[in-house]
Amino acid sequence: MIVKSERASRPASRKSPTSVAVIDIGSNSVRLVVFESKTRNVAAVFNEKTLCGLGREVQSTGLLAADAVDKALAALKRFRALCRVMKVGEVHAIATAACRDATNGPDFIARAERICGCPVQILSGAREAQLSALGVASGVYKPDGIVGDLGGGSLELIDVRGHRIRSGVTLPLGGLALQDISQRSLKKAEKIVAERLGGLPQLKAGVGRTLYAVGGTWRALARIHIIQSGYPLRVMHGYTLPAADALDFVRRLRRLAARDILADIETVADARRPLLTYAALVMEYLIRVGRPKEIVFSTYGVREGLLFEMLPEDERKKDGLIATAQTLNDLSARSPGHAADLVGWTDRLVRVAGLRETEDDRRLRHAACWLSDAGWRAHPDYRGEQTLHLITNGNFGAISHPERAFLALAVYYRYAGLNAENEAPEVIRALVTPAHLERARVIGAMFRVAFMISAAQRGVLSHTHFRNQQRKLLLVFDKRAADLAADRVSGRFKQFARLIGRTGSVVRP
Repeated sequence: MIVKSERASRPASRKSPTSVAVIDIGSNSVRLVVFESKTRNVAAVFNEKTLCGLGREVQSTGLLAADAVDKALAALKRFRALCRVMKVGEVHAIATAACRDATNGPDFIARAERICGCPVQILSGAREAQLSALGVASGVYKPDGIVGDLGGGSLELIDVRGHRIRSGVTLPLGGLALQDISQRSLKKAEKIVAERLGGLPQLKAGVGRTLYAVGGTWRALARIHIIQSGYPLRVMHGYTLPAADALDFVRRLRRLAARDILADIETVADARRPLLTYAALVMEYLIRVGRPKEIVFSTYGVREGLLFEMLPEDERKKDGLIATAQTLNDLSARSPGHAADLVGWTDRLVRVAGLRETEDDRRLRHAACWLSDAGWRAHPDYRGEQTLHLITNGNFGAISHPERAFLALAVYYRYAGLNAENEAPEVIRALVTPAHLERARVIGAMFRVAFMISAAQRGVLSHTHFRNQQRKLLLVFDKRAADLAADRVSGRFKQFARLIGRTGSVVRP
């Protein structure tokens, strides 16, 4: 038997990737995000915002407020210093509605460019909508619906189907703009929203589809709903509400606002709280007029869209979930090459065992393979629990919350086993269907067999194959791996076979 050493199993050292910073000068916040590299694995190594309120008076005065300008320029000085400290490879700066609408916007942008040391791209409404849609295309697997990006100054609406993006529309319905135009009157604000959104073609195209909610204030709404409903995950990205539930929620928020109860919500930044009512109002009308089937909150927006646009075509075509799982495998697995072996080994096992599998099922199984050794450094008694939390709360996209739970459960069972006393927490199991829960157990059982054979080393699993013998499923070892065919391997393979309604047996040469 030949087992490759750990040294041989690890890939050659790679050149450090070039980090990319995006400075986003928005109507409400000014933010710096530093991405690890230009890849489909959208990993933000640093993220900081300052709520400046640049756009709070633009609609009424035509100007960026002087104190907001000072606060924004101070934030930009810090961001530029941070980029130097972090040795960022590329810095890109963009500005949105407030800067493009204000008469003193050009002067502010000139000062901002001197501080940032790079050009500041002032996005048109159409361009902002396009980048928002690209962000959703980057962070959501096969999106199909209307992207609604609510900023401080504007609302962008644009149709997205996969990576195909149609022309969008921009409206002055951002929280600060709406507050300004309405002179802080909710009755006036409601009339303005109704007039702007009524009969809008971009909304009619979204009937029965998904509304992807992008923007910090809408994320704040999602955070409130998550906490109030006792939802088990604290992950904003991919949080989904049926349209009817979302409508009930935003209406309830508006009633609370009328009684000044929203001012006490501690989970939302002080500067955002006054805008919650306006965000809820816009969401209410989008649901009433557009009649989507569900609302999906996306943390991927303009900044991620800008990064996605920079990628080469072959990189954009990659599956964001698989790309991230592969990166995590490369960083954390004992022998990163083993995961590729596991993908092929489980492919063969699924085929020979005759297990039914959709394209999405196969995608998630492959992702589970890449994540299957992520928890090995934890204490043996807690590897299942630690990995469950790592995956369910992981900072990655292109995956729904039920899919997060499925992946986490599959790897949990790989570590914790399948005995009733080691069952996964009910709050996580409740996120998946009974059929997907059983499938997670089956995949976990597959992994338990594979890791018992290979000890997580590459080049070992290829010395085994599978055969059917009537109702019996056989795991066959060749001569080079004969000594690995021990009783513990046989016991785990029989356990796997029972889960799929078969009997199992190990065959030695």
